[in-house]
Amino acid sequence: MSHPVKGVDHVFLLVEDLDRSAEAYRRLGFTLSPKGLHSAAKGTANYTLMFPADYMELLGIVTPTEGNAPRREALAREGEGLRAVACRIDDADAAKTALDALGIATAEVGHFERPVPLPGGGTAPAAFATLPYAEAELPFGLVFMCQHKTRETVWLPELLTHPNRACGLGAIFAQSADPEAAAARLARLFAAGTVVPLGGGARVETGPDSAPILCLTGAALAARFPGIDLSALPAEGLAGLAIRSEDMAATAACLAGAGVAPVETAAGLALAPADCAGAVLEFVPA
Repeated sequence: MSHPVKGVDHVFLLVEDLDRSAEAYRRLGFTLSPKGLHSAAKGTANYTLMFPADYMELLGIVTPTEGNAPRREALAREGEGLRAVACRIDDADAAKTALDALGIATAEVGHFERPVPLPGGGTAPAAFATLPYAEAELPFGLVFMCQHKTRETVWLPELLTHPNRACGLGAIFAQSADPEAAAARLARLFAAGTVVPLGGGARVETGPDSAPILCLTGAALAARFPGIDLSALPAEGLAGLAIRSEDMAATAACLAGAGVAPVETAAGLALAPADCAGAVLEFVPA
């Protein structure tokens, strides 16, 4: 069977205070969806930051439940930050069958939906099927697959334009003591997964029109983001994002208006994890 995973669909940040994090991202010039409340059993809620081909999600716990105990424990242990990569698939049940045949271990398919508050009022259901990779397949973090059953209620046109001119995920950063080994394990999770050596690490190509994953040593990550305090990032795990911008001058003006001082990097403008709910954020030209 052919590998069913086509690339990166979205990422999520697990945050300590959802509304506070949402306000921080609004100040940085992002358009956020209305808050989406999940089921009572999940006890969680989210905001999405939508781009034409992918998106970011801020995920927070609003009511402690048995179901969200692992996430509460993760917050207490690791703090907030980038915690998950969701992969593009067409059909979760078919993906599980195909990955089983390829010898790549997964957990169970889950089907759920949540009401989406529409910008013009009212709600509509957003329905998904998800399939996590087994922990044994992962070097760190959470990587799962996401089937969108109702794309029209997630990719709302009103949410795709951002004052800071953000237009997509440019890259996902991860930190590891052995980045080449981490990259090899991550590449196996994507149909087009390939590893390209980098100074201080390796780049995982995840598919056409899909954000790559840059696995870097701590020293290489620090060299990419000079002068930024990265001490709160996990020593082994997801660290942050590059966000593509259609207009870097407009991005810089938006950040200046927000009262944050980005650091100029070789690729663009970067913000510290303390300003971005625990994830280093770099704006780069689209």
